[in-house]
Amino acid sequence: MSGLPNSLPRPPEELGRLQHAWAFPRGFRVVTEINNNLIGPLFLGTALMFLLLAGLLGVVIRLQLAFPGLTILSPDTYNQVFTTHGVVMMFLFAVPVVEAVGITLLPAMLGAREMPTPRLGAYAYWIYLIGGTAFFASLFFGAAPDGGWFMYPPLTGKAYSPGVNTDMYLLGIGFIEISAIAGAIELIVGILRCRAPGMTLGRMPIFAWAMLVFAGMVVFAFPAVIIASTLLEMERAFNWPFFLPERGGDPMLWQHLFWFFGHPEVYIIFLPAAGMVSMIVPTMARAPLVGHSLVVLALVGTAFLSFGLWVHHMYATGIPGLSLAFFASAGFAVSVPSGVQVFAWIATFASGQRVRIATPTLFVLGFLFIFTLGGLTGVMVSVTPFDWQAHDTYFIVAHLHYVLIGGMVFPVLAALYYWAPCIGTPLSERLGRWVFWLTFLGVNLTFFPMHMSGFLGMPRRIYTYPAGIGLEIWNMISTIGALVVLAGGVVLFVDLVRNFRTTDSSGNAWNAGTLEWLPNEDYGPRSIPAVDGRYPLWRHPGLAEEVAAGRHYLPGTITGLREGLVVSPAEGTPQYVAVLPGPSWAHLVAAIGTAGFFLVLTVEWLVPAAAFAVLALGGFLRWLWMGTDLGPIGCGRGDIGGGIVLPTYVTGPLSTSWWAMNVLMLVMGSCYACLIGSYLFLWLVNGDGMWPPAGVGLPRIEWGFAAFLLYLLAGAVLPLAGRLLRRSGRLPFWTMPLALLLLLTAFGADFTALREAGLRPESHAHAAISWAILFWQGVITAVAALMALYTQVRSWAGMIDGTRRLTFDNTMLFWLYAAGQGGVGLVLLHGFPRLL
Repeated sequence: MSGLPNSLPRPPEELGRLQHAWAFPRGFRVVTEINNNLIGPLFLGTALMFLLLAGLLGVVIRLQLAFPGLTILSPDTYNQVFTTHGVVMMFLFAVPVVEAVGITLLPAMLGAREMPTPRLGAYAYWIYLIGGTAFFASLFFGAAPDGGWFMYPPLTGKAYSPGVNTDMYLLGIGFIEISAIAGAIELIVGILRCRAPGMTLGRMPIFAWAMLVFAGMVVFAFPAVIIASTLLEMERAFNWPFFLPERGGDPMLWQHLFWFFGHPEVYIIFLPAAGMVSMIVPTMARAPLVGHSLVVLALVGTAFLSFGLWVHHMYATGIPGLSLAFFASAGFAVSVPSGVQVFAWIATFASGQRVRIATPTLFVLGFLFIFTLGGLTGVMVSVTPFDWQAHDTYFIVAHLHYVLIGGMVFPVLAALYYWAPCIGTPLSERLGRWVFWLTFLGVNLTFFPMHMSGFLGMPRRIYTYPAGIGLEIWNMISTIGALVVLAGGVVLFVDLVRNFRTTDSSGNAWNAGTLEWLPNEDYGPRSIPAVDGRYPLWRHPGLAEEVAAGRHYLPGTITGLREGLVVSPAEGTPQYVAVLPGPSWAHLVAAIGTAGFFLVLTVEWLVPAAAFAVLALGGFLRWLWMGTDLGPIGCGRGDIGGGIVLPTYVTGPLSTSWWAMNVLMLVMGSCYACLIGSYLFLWLVNGDGMWPPAGVGLPRIEWGFAAFLLYLLAGAVLPLAGRLLRRSGRLPFWTMPLALLLLLTAFGADFTALREAGLRPESHAHAAISWAILFWQGVITAVAALMALYTQVRSWAGMIDGTRRLTFDNTMLFWLYAAGQGGVGLVLLHGFPRLL
């Protein structure tokens, strides 16, 4: 690879235009920047801040348990501290730090200028920072959640938790789920569509594969906790009995929904960490990763199997024996793909001529040791009789922390030391070794004794314990270990403050073979190289100089704006040049509005909540209006080099926004599937003759048929309008009003059917879940209606025609989903009870 055919030195003014297009705003306006080179490090730094805060809470917990009978914390404060520790670790550190590393590294690793939806990534960051900080601050006002990070009903119901503590979890943590999903959408579309030419799926770096699997798991796992939180908040706010057995509910419903998210969550954070290890090991071994394709299959297999493991947390709840056997088998099976990766790393180390022992290598070796121990105890708790004995003891605490710290924190620290030169300046090798040994020894000293205290019967989540039962020595050792880990964290903080700066790349510090080590500026690589292997820098030693000289694809800017090259998802064939948005206040306003809405709702301030909702909506509308339907500027064609001429505007399946809309619909569909699963679960636990309960009528079938027909007609109007738009070049004035009328009338008929049937949601779980399904349909209908109104206004403004129809096509996609979901709901609520 020696540049493009007939490539010539690039004129200097071309570089100047590129730098101008990607220049950061100055002064306080830097907060409007959405470039991943700024948002990624900010995301990473914020996640590490929450790791430090959660670690400090962990030290406080260990100090409380150092001796029997201590009263450093009151019982209520202790409950808030250990709950906040778990919530911050899982929601404010583990998932965000993975997304932060992805947003920071993936564009460069894939040879791209930027992710395809940078404003979405910036929105995800700001909502995370604002909301996460406010959530953590609730601890200082006695308003932090106190029911454990799993928040089991009935203890978190209104009867036992009347304050705002539980609401802070259910509503105050909702923005984190939104942030995670927004980041996942950006990652999926970016990995599949924004890669260097020739980077097929088979040539894609393992970390990119891991992040793709991670994002897919977020799409299907996080909706379960969103629905669980929504149902519990409805029960607390409106007395709808989803989890109250005396009125047909069941607290087990929460556990099924929560752990359908909670156990895949372990692998959601492990798989990207494993992807980081798969990038570091070949570099330090100076050899390609052994079994690259098998490692990819192992990532996918682990993700698939992880969704069959949620009952592991419910062995002691009376699950039938046959079900226990199935889930125990799944627990054994998931160790196989994890083992494939471990053996691939060991084989890669063995295949290298001389392994470089540096700080990243030490953290990788520490990860292998600690995670393997955590995996072995995981196999132990997969055995049902053993789990019955160890359940809710400190043995489980030890297992959980060995898996999460070994499988996630150690790889993240390895990645921090490995990729620091790629982001800016290297960290200290001497201090890095201190960080490793203090952390490695401290983690084992803290958590290994917990296996012993668990064997002795020490329960989880206890405030104190009596003397004389053999627990003193193990708890004291664990407390000393926590202080050692804290010392390692202090050294890491000192190292970051002294050495790390986000400047221009420090070069290929480790002689790695992947594209993130190319020279990168604010706009990414100077030009985008074609890829013909998995380690292009090893195959072509002069590639960095060629890229920096602009001798490859897209060496400048065609439109004078920020641009990115979009390729086909499988083969990496260039398809078009996407015009990317630049700095604005829209995403920040939307983030403030979203976080404020959820946080203010926790204290039931309805008027301020409505104001924040309006603020968020205004931010979103401004965000959309400043999109990339740019008329003559955005609808041309340009030469990207090598004689390849590509369009700068596309719509339909070629467009990255079309892909993003499809991923969003998968999220919405997963939420709705969880609601349907909740409906069927409550039907099962209520038994024959109780669905609906005696004396409760069914909605009139006539209303159901009418609503179904209206949904069908509403779904047909926009495809018809799309054909007319293609033929005439303009959107007929009657299409959006007609479609909106049909959709709203269909929902109105659906609503009237439940109201006339006399279903009172506070009376029984049957009515409650029926209204909850209709409520979700109302949310989707409202979003579809707003999209239709926005599309109509955009059409009146002359911004939609036969070519510029991206807004209409995306609205049509969501519209079809809304109508289809309405039809499925009608079949469930009207047809299913009549079949019983």
